[in-house]
Amino acid sequence: MPELNAFITLLDGAEWKGLIITTFTISAGLARPFSGKLSDHIGRKKVIYFGLIVCFASSLLYPLSYSIWFFLVLRFIHGFSVGFSPTGATALVTDLLPDTKRGEGMGIWGTFISLGIGVGQSLGSFIGDHLGLNSLFFISAAVAILSFLLMYYVEETLKVQEPFKPELLKLGIRDVFEPSVLPAAMVMALSATCSGIIFVVTPDLSAYLGIQNKGWFFGIYVLATIVIRLVSSSLSDRIGRRQTLLIGFGFLTISMLLIGYADSIFSYGISAVIFGIATGISSPTLFAWTADLSHPERRGVGSGTMFIALEIGIMVGSTLTLISYDNSMSSVKTTFIIAAFFSLASMIYLIWHLLKRQSVS
Repeated sequence: MPELNAFITLLDGAEWKGLIITTFTISAGLARPFSGKLSDHIGRKKVIYFGLIVCFASSLLYPLSYSIWFFLVLRFIHGFSVGFSPTGATALVTDLLPDTKRGEGMGIWGTFISLGIGVGQSLGSFIGDHLGLNSLFFISAAVAILSFLLMYYVEETLKVQEPFKPELLKLGIRDVFEPSVLPAAMVMALSATCSGIIFVVTPDLSAYLGIQNKGWFFGIYVLATIVIRLVSSSLSDRIGRRQTLLIGFGFLTISMLLIGYADSIFSYGISAVIFGIATGISSPTLFAWTADLSHPERRGVGSGTMFIALEIGIMVGSTLTLISYDNSMSSVKTTFIIAAFFSLASMIYLIWHLLKRQSVS
């Protein structure tokens, strides 16, 4: 991810940086209803395997990108990997967790998601600089193969599995959207807008501040995320999901403003730490809340709904950069003020939801 801005710039497409994420998230979002339904019928592992195969094939094709449009089409295809694998994996993890430790379990699950993203982002520029971009893509494909092999040792949790048949690809509204998880999905969409903006702008911001490794921000953020999850993994089990999310999104709002106003490596590093704290608190809590709200027999669809909300948020954030970010340091501040607005909106929704539930009870 950190090197894709430079990659599309080499293709004379610097003004299309926002579409690197947007095209990816559109296909991921389109895939979620199918992956959610299929994981509830044919099995969690088969859905995960399909996503990993797409990831492997897409990674191998990046070196053949000699035009902007081929590259963006490939990003669209690559998005199906994220549309399938995490949906099946989250449903599988939810099956394994006892209700009383769901927040703690999702904290562990979320820590490894952040670890993968953070390590990948941190190593991306290092590999690209020392081994070349083609090697970066080939190593990505190798990691997909490793994931595929490791999945062999994971036990399938869906007890009753159906063979795949084309009729399973026919979708109704209940296959696309699980109404019970709407509150969590709404919060996810609003807060994920910040991530969409971060994915597009922080590699460039690192370069503006003289940091050679464009994934540096993610390395700092993931360390902070892991530390905070070690000490707060069961927080939402103790004080409540929405209360915990309010704390997390408070940190998220602060981090967006700090990133926007960062003018040195030190201030940029502090903003990464605060963003890591925010993610470490809010991400596992959102997944635990989704698991709470989902009906046991529709966990795949519930997980898919949550990920659709995630993709919508990331897509909105990355697309907004096409308007607010003009590839200059001066436009970074405005872009992250917009991000802070979306984070604040998620807090307002949570407060409204809390007051509404209290008035009903």
